[in-house]
Amino acid sequence: MYASLGYGQDSIPVNQEVSKELDYRYREDQFYVGFTFNLLWNTPQEVNQSGFSGGFHLGYTRDMPINKRRNLAVGLGLGYSINTYGQDLFIGEEETTEQSIFDDLNGVVFDKNRFTTHLVESPLEFRWRTSVPDTHKFWRIYTGLRVGYLYYFNSNFEQPGNRVRQTEIDELNRWRVGATFTFGWNTFNFHFYYSLNPLFNSDALIDDETVGLNVAKIGLMFYIL
Repeated sequence: MYASLGYGQDSIPVNQEVSKELDYRYREDQFYVGFTFNLLWNTPQEVNQSGFSGGFHLGYTRDMPINKRRNLAVGLGLGYSINTYGQDLFIGEEETTEQSIFDDLNGVVFDKNRFTTHLVESPLEFRWRTSVPDTHKFWRIYTGLRVGYLYYFNSNFEQPGNRVRQTEIDELNRWRVGATFTFGWNTFNFHFYYSLNPLFNSDALIDDETVGLNVAKIGLMFYIL
């Protein structure tokens, strides 16, 4: 009596792609990097923006889907923002009282006049996207609020033989609140921000006119998982 052993093997076509398991509990867009052009609104009558004003923004947002399809989500995060503003608003200080002085530079010759802000921010967003588990290329619309604290301010005025630098301004509204709107496809996303409260409080005056200054930012936002 003869015994025989046999085995079989299923053949896989050479060009057949091996399927991978999809993650149906994915989260989207958790890190962000952005570049903006900054605009000043609600300025005093004689104050104008001049030169380039830009911003750099980065941070982490926790993406929390709120429906089964996971195309709707809430995002809450923490980030950092640095911004520069070129303009002709002079910020100085009384030597005796150390009280802030605000004035326009209309008719004054100067080489540089800008201020810089550094903020810690927390974005809160409602997110809609067309994402699916097997691709990171999709349409998105994110809108919400961004709450920040302005922890460093630097105003720098320069003219031949004179430089005025101010970092401690009591009239600053250090708590910043702004509305945001971002939309785009895949890598390139247009980003808009508008501050809901002015940069300076009602004590900042040029003659009898409040300095105010609301900030608008327009630029590009890039998201990374």
